[in-house]
Amino acid sequence: MTAPPRPHPFARSKASELASRAFATMWQHGLTKRPPLEPDYLWSVGSDGFSAEDEHSIRSAEDVADFRDRLEALCVALNEEASLNPLGHTMAYGQITAAIRKRHALGRFWNENPGMAEREIAPPILVVGQMRSGTTRVQRLLAADPRHSGTRFCNSHDPVPATPDLRPIKARAALAVARRINPWLDTVHPFGALRTDEEIGWLAAALSPATFEAQWQIPSFVAFSSARDAGPVYREFARILRTDAHVMQEANRPRVLKCPQFAEDLGVLLAQFPDARLVLCRRPKEDILESSVSMTASQMAFQSDHHDLQWLTAMWQEKISHREAAMEHDLRNFSGLLATIDFAALNSDWRSAIGTAYRALDIELTPEAVGAMRKEREKSHDDPHHDHAEQMAGFSAA
Repeated sequence: MTAPPRPHPFARSKASELASRAFATMWQHGLTKRPPLEPDYLWSVGSDGFSAEDEHSIRSAEDVADFRDRLEALCVALNEEASLNPLGHTMAYGQITAAIRKRHALGRFWNENPGMAEREIAPPILVVGQMRSGTTRVQRLLAADPRHSGTRFCNSHDPVPATPDLRPIKARAALAVARRINPWLDTVHPFGALRTDEEIGWLAAALSPATFEAQWQIPSFVAFSSARDAGPVYREFARILRTDAHVMQEANRPRVLKCPQFAEDLGVLLAQFPDARLVLCRRPKEDILESSVSMTASQMAFQSDHHDLQWLTAMWQEKISHREAAMEHDLRNFSGLLATIDFAALNSDWRSAIGTAYRALDIELTPEAVGAMRKEREKSHDDPHHDHAEQMAGFSAA
């Protein structure tokens, strides 16, 4: 489906405006209740059908308390800073109650499957870099290698194993709705229920700020998260990864992991996976800034009626600098195998860029790997994200 014109960063679809008005009308006429974004209420909804044992499960007391503290801070930010419209309010309610529900469901799964979250897996390959620096492309190319594995989008979106596994169907439905609300979704990041994708859903399941700050103006929650230890988030992340690797029967194949949040938390992530190999993606800061602002604006546009491009640009300038400093600090303490891939080099000759990276990682680039990567590249030729540069050029002209 061809995306409609996007005349400015905060453009939004008619479908999103109709949905927001519909929620407002239902609340006004008492057809349904406007759910309060308060910790106790959200907890009662998300934990319905579960027990306290499911919340605690194999988690430490520190990890249990961290989630509760993050929930409290997130609710304060949503109520005091985000200026959500009815659609945004509903989406926040849905995402937070889903995170609470998944946390309990994972806890129950681990109680019923002892040792699953502690089993050994092959050391992962971490793709690290700023948002919009080519990390998605690199992740998908490396994961295409038959000797490696990647996280399906549906598994990131919902990390709770189930039999039968209906997650691909649910993810396709969720993406269909998301594309109606935001018809430019795939121009900034091409999705697919079964495609390899970043593990941002696993971070969201522990209430890391990554997915939320890309949708809502919540500076106090971001500051709160940045000031505290990310250890509980990545301990949960590691439990989910080990579980997913064994459920998918891929524990003996290195998982190629990627999320821009890793740039801020690399040291904490490496504490969970000290034998990991790193691939560092580089791109000029000015290009990263423009693309990051465009991407987050497209998500914020339909969830609030109050938009501030100047604030968003300044926020991303600060975040890019913060991530760069944090990443450089943690890389100085890293003594493992490290490859660097430049965005321009990847665009110019992906085969050569990947070959250089494989040599740095001490991995043989086999004909089978190249063939699988070539198929991934051919698949990506039809992705609508190639229109994103044209969109941004239109913003500048306007």
